[in-house]
Amino acid sequence: MSSLIALSIAGFDPSGGAGVIADVKTFHALGVYATAVITALTAQNVRRVASIEPVPLEFIEQELDLLKEVYPLKYAKTGMLYSTDIVELVARKTRDYQLELVVDPVMVAGSGGKLSQKGLVKSFKKDLLPWARLVTPNLQEAQQLAGITILTEEDAVRAAVKIGKICPVVVTGGHLEGKDIFYNGSVTVMEGEIIESPHTHGSGCTYSAAVTALLARGLELEDALVEAASFVKSAIKRGMMGTLNQFSD
Repeated sequence: MSSLIALSIAGFDPSGGAGVIADVKTFHALGVYATAVITALTAQNVRRVASIEPVPLEFIEQELDLLKEVYPLKYAKTGMLYSTDIVELVARKTRDYQLELVVDPVMVAGSGGKLSQKGLVKSFKKDLLPWARLVTPNLQEAQQLAGITILTEEDAVRAAVKIGKICPVVVTGGHLEGKDIFYNGSVTVMEGEIIESPHTHGSGCTYSAAVTALLARGLELEDALVEAASFVKSAIKRGMMGTLNQFSD
C-alpha cells in the first residue's frame, strides 16, 4: 500500500460522477491511496436526485474508528454530510484524530436536488469549519456561508473574507469567469477560464479531493489549489467527469 493515504467522508452517488466514487478516483489518479466513509446513500443521476437515505450516526462513527485502527489517517475531505448530527460527529472525530480536513460544503447537487437538511449552514460554521484546514464553496455555497449575494468578483472577495474569519477558504469560480478567490489572511485572485462542457458533474467533489490528495503529497496549500484547479480543468476537457452525460439524450 502507498505510504500516501487520504480519506473521503461523503455520500454515495451511483452515477459515479460525484461523491465518494469521484473522490476515490481522484485520490488514485494523483497517486494517493483512498479510504472512504459513506455518510448517505442517494438515488440520483446527473439529471436529478430522487431520494436520500442517511447512514445512521453509530455506523458512520464505526466506519471512521475502524479505519483509524489500521490506517495512519491525517488528510481527509468531507462532501455531503446531510444533517447537523453528522456534521457534529465529523467535527468531533476531526478533533479526536487531528485530521487535516478539507471541507466541500455540499448542500445542493449540480442538478439542483437538495442534499442537506435545515440548519446545515449554521452547523458548518459553528462546529466544523473552525477545525478545517480549508473550505471550498462554490458561489452558491459561499452565498449561504457568508450570508451575502454574490454577483461580481468584488462580492466573491467580500464573501471569502467573511468566511475566512472562520478558516481559510477558496471560493471556486466556475460561474465567475473561472476565477477562484483564495483567502488565508489576505486575498489572492487565481485566474482561470470557463470551459464549455456538459461534463462537469462532480467538479466540486473532484477539486476538493484533488486538494486533499496534493496536501497528502506534501504540497503547500496555495500550490495544491493551483494544481487541483489544473487537474479538474484537464478532467473536464477530456470528458472524464459526469461521464453519464455522454450517454444522455
